[in-house]
Amino acid sequence: MSAPAKVQERVDALRELLHHHAHQYYVLDAPEIPDAEYDRLFRELQALEAQHPELLTPDSPTQRVGGKALEGFAKVRHKVPMLSIRTETDIEASGARNFDARVRRELALKEGDPPLEYVAELKFDGLAISLRYEAGVLVQAATRGDGEIGEDVTQNIRTIGQIPLRLRAAPPVLEVRGEVYIRRDDFERLNELQRDKIAKGARNEKTFVNPRNAAAGAVRQLDPNIARQRPLSFYAYGWGEIEGGPDFRTHHEVLQALKAWGFPVSDRVAVASGADDLIAYHQAVGRDRDSLPFDIDGVVYKVNSLALQKQLGFVTREPRWAVAHKFPAQEQMTTVESIDVYVGRTGKLTPVARLQPVFVGGVTVTNATLHNEDEARRKDVRVGDTVIVRRAGDVIPEVVAVVPDRRAAGTEPFTMPRTCPVCGAAAVREEGEADYRCTGGLFCSAQRKFAILHFAQRRALDIEGLGEKLVDQMVEAGVIRTLPDLYRLGLANLVALERMGEKSAHNLLAALEKSRQTTLPRFLYGLGIRHVGETTARDLARHFGKLDAIMEAGVEQLLQVPDVGPIVAESVHAFFQQPHNREVIEQLRACGLHWEEGEPAAQAPKPLSGKTFVLTGTLPSLSRDEAKELLEAAGAKVAGSVSKKTDYVVAGAEAGSKLEKARELGVAVLDEDGLRQLLSS
Repeated sequence: MSAPAKVQERVDALRELLHHHAHQYYVLDAPEIPDAEYDRLFRELQALEAQHPELLTPDSPTQRVGGKALEGFAKVRHKVPMLSIRTETDIEASGARNFDARVRRELALKEGDPPLEYVAELKFDGLAISLRYEAGVLVQAATRGDGEIGEDVTQNIRTIGQIPLRLRAAPPVLEVRGEVYIRRDDFERLNELQRDKIAKGARNEKTFVNPRNAAAGAVRQLDPNIARQRPLSFYAYGWGEIEGGPDFRTHHEVLQALKAWGFPVSDRVAVASGADDLIAYHQAVGRDRDSLPFDIDGVVYKVNSLALQKQLGFVTREPRWAVAHKFPAQEQMTTVESIDVYVGRTGKLTPVARLQPVFVGGVTVTNATLHNEDEARRKDVRVGDTVIVRRAGDVIPEVVAVVPDRRAAGTEPFTMPRTCPVCGAAAVREEGEADYRCTGGLFCSAQRKFAILHFAQRRALDIEGLGEKLVDQMVEAGVIRTLPDLYRLGLANLVALERMGEKSAHNLLAALEKSRQTTLPRFLYGLGIRHVGETTARDLARHFGKLDAIMEAGVEQLLQVPDVGPIVAESVHAFFQQPHNREVIEQLRACGLHWEEGEPAAQAPKPLSGKTFVLTGTLPSLSRDEAKELLEAAGAKVAGSVSKKTDYVVAGAEAGSKLEKARELGVAVLDEDGLRQLLSS
């Protein structure tokens, strides 16, 4: 029994609407309706098709998702072969000139003849696909395969929102050639999801090496639901068979027609006149390559005139009228010869893979970062492994993945050393941190420049004239090795330095002499103890009164200092437990650095000690930071979330879930006036 005419009309109208809005969303990136409204229309169509299955058609938007897993892919013979394009291996400007000269020679053009017109396009790094439409409906999608025969992947391709299931005003038969790819941001999110699955114990899950492999793997899944879960995108760049279409004269006209029929076409397509324009295009894309939202591995040049393409023809299954002008590969395979640990200027320890030299990203790479111990272990990089190395633009080369099939027996997992490889001080990893750090900050030569500059800055010892260039010069010349060497400098040492006149040397010596008289908070801050800023240094000095008392304090004693928590206490204690650091401090004292010391400050009771507050919403005259400072000055603790331990919630305009939670738990709620009254009392 056929469906009523009104139902047929509504189904047709819904499909038209959904096709239109999908095109606006996926292709034009200009949605006209909220997602919720699209979902409502989609569900209405699903319901009508369920009630009247005779109305279901392959081009319905509801057929994008779902489908049963296949036992295998059917073979597809391409009506027009999907031929490969010759690659121009010269990555410099001569690559474009070589192609232009070759085409002009094939066409018997003379030196004085006008330049040829080309179309220049991006060479996407994805999976080539052929889409076949009959009467405007997508009937088949196939991979390139060997160029003659590919695999039928129609079910998977239907899941890609950018690929239209039905075309308007298209030729009766149309084969569209293009690239399936994954955007870089989508790829990062995909790998984040994979890492979450692995962390939760999921078996047979892995992270993906690069967007190209993830896209190709998705298209070649037998279960279309897996393809649907991958964020696949598509660009059209050519055609195969066309029957009954317009009489095109140029390749560029075809691209514009594909765009008009509803396919996404890159906005980086350009018409070029002669080799100079091709070179300019190649260079411009090369500059922008790393900022593009997707991976490319080069550009493609095509003769624009279809008549000239036909005249040029093919050679060994490659068109004479097109060439791929590659960029330097951003990924290559090589071998890990050793794993060393680099100590940065702030004491951070970074494992670095020393590699068998490999040309990648336009340079010869010998080192690649492994970031930290967790990353090195997650990727399980070992000495002797064959690895994939990536370098994009100015980004530091990194090991993307190990090639497990090439691992030799007997290799050992990497373990971060527990002592600094430069100075021998303890290397510690704080709770919640990914990195290990050297604790020998005042002694470690890797941190020497940073330690000196921090010590000399205005908020610390305020040594005027001791800037970065001068510190670099003195350290490189071996004039300064540790902080006390600053106070052993003589006029002869300084004048011998390049671009250091006698007057400048006298000024620096005067600034050093002046800095010998300082304060305990400035000295503490100048030591560069991790997590100890100016405020904490001041609190430590006020609480203990003397440097020796701070140096001998245990973690529990340090925790008695207002606003000093476990992380800061552990950091301060670890710093002063290092013999190297103590030695440097004693040498600085011996060089005449001094400050006034006193007795520990009596800790007057604060009115809100032991009380916990939560701030939410916008207060009339106090910023969030100002309110927090007032509360902490009164001894209160300011927390970020409401719990049973919360004493007060201070709520302003547009207070949200925290206010609701306070009411649920019966926590006292104050406005700004109530807060001020509480503070004044």
